[in-house]
Amino acid sequence: MKMVVVGGNSRDIGKTSVVAGLIRALPHYRWTAIKLTQYPAESVYLANEEHNDTPPEQPFVIQEEVDRSGKTDTSRFLGAGARRALWVRVRPGALAMAIPALRQAIVHDEYVIVESNSILRFYQPNVYLTLLDPAQKDFKPSAQEFLHRADACLVLEPGLKHSRWEDIPLDSLRNKPVFLIGRDLLIATEIAAFVEKRLLTTGDALVLAGS
Repeated sequence: MKMVVVGGNSRDIGKTSVVAGLIRALPHYRWTAIKLTQYPAESVYLANEEHNDTPPEQPFVIQEEVDRSGKTDTSRFLGAGARRALWVRVRPGALAMAIPALRQAIVHDEYVIVESNSILRFYQPNVYLTLLDPAQKDFKPSAQEFLHRADACLVLEPGLKHSRWEDIPLDSLRNKPVFLIGRDLLIATEIAAFVEKRLLTTGDALVLAGS
């Protein structure tokens, strides 16, 4: 299995649009697309989802999307051309419990694209893209934790020189490819080409020890 992971520094900056854009740009990989969310921390967001039916006592739920015309993010993945789309909801601290079930759910999938930072605790993907919005002061701990592992950065206009991050060390981004991306979040040819080159020139994604 080969895997692409798309993370970012904050909520609502366009990670879902980037995932959908990559699916459209590279349709021949017949993607399985995964959205991973922690539902108590995002209860306001999840209230707007069509399938917010997670029993409160469950540590995680993995749900396969079937509606290609719906309004959920997973429906958007299918609408963009994904072969499958999964919504993984976990309680904070319960992601490790969900990983064995997730691995089983994608065991036969060749190309997987995941919207998440935290999945990097359990996988070494072929490509990790981090989406950074300099206009947002928020910088999630999970994004900080894995910033050094980014293979490339997608930086929303007007660019890093205008960031509001006073206490976030960005030294780990030196010598990494940086792609400036417009607020329309369209995936440029060079971004798709970068991802495809990594898929073609690297081996399978690695499952990290302890997962």
